[in-house]
Amino acid sequence: MGGLLGELSKKLAERWLTLLVMPGALYLAIAAAGHTLGQSAALDVELLTHTISDAAQAPQVTTVGGQVVLLAAILAGAAATGLAAQSLGSVVERAALAAGWQAWPWLFGALVERHVARRQRRWDAAQAEYEALRLLELAPRPADRPGPRERHRAAHRRERIALERPERPTWSGDRIHAAAVRLDRDAHANLLILWPHLWLVLPEEIRGEIGRARTALTRAAVLGGWALLYLALAWWWWPAAPLAATLVVISARRLRAASDTYATLLEASARLHLADLADKLRIEEQSMGPLLGGAVMRRLSSPVPATEPAS
Repeated sequence: MGGLLGELSKKLAERWLTLLVMPGALYLAIAAAGHTLGQSAALDVELLTHTISDAAQAPQVTTVGGQVVLLAAILAGAAATGLAAQSLGSVVERAALAAGWQAWPWLFGALVERHVARRQRRWDAAQAEYEALRLLELAPRPADRPGPRERHRAAHRRERIALERPERPTWSGDRIHAAAVRLDRDAHANLLILWPHLWLVLPEEIRGEIGRARTALTRAAVLGGWALLYLALAWWWWPAAPLAATLVVISARRLRAASDTYATLLEASARLHLADLADKLRIEEQSMGPLLGGAVMRRLSSPVPATEPAS
């Protein structure tokens, strides 16, 4: 048990250093450099070098006690900054996935509703173009049939908006929502109700893959949190603005890729292991489809509580 606790403590310390302290220490260093240089001398490396040299020769820093206090302050500040980035990352993740955007405050909700309606109109137009090309490919005369490249381009334009008809304001949110839409359409299964029960029957390696995909999604959102923190530095040091913009682009690309992977694993695991859950529920074996999904949902759904008549 002592060896296990020691190994666990070592791993926790490594994660603490990797996820909180090191990025936080880098942020504190850039913040200190930006505060020293300001807007007028934003790229004056010589001024920064002289300032660091003068600070290193201060009596408070040259003593052992001063160095211990300084190191402790840097570690505490870096950890606090890392926690702030993670908190902001959770906000970025909620905004990127936008699962409950209908419950957002009125002003944001109204703006998002208009944005969703605009995305739906664009998707409907792209879908109509794609279906028109599919019909033209059935034309009796070969000369009237468009090339397959045009249909693939139309499908790509549609999928750049969303894989299914948009219901959320972001591509990442709609990508995860698309997994639920497809399962509902193909198997009449509600992923929100199904998933906690399905998770218990999934093999360990599949749960590990899904967990890693979910962790990648969270880390991409935390990178967006760091971008917000660096954007705040631009108030007194302008080079922080392009750095924040770079982090925003990287975070957005990683969020898109991670949400695609996560949604793919959710849908694939549900399709592959729905029969296993049905077997656990003692449902007669049958192929994947509406009959199986409907039978599983009837077993999992709780009946609506009966209301007592008013006395």
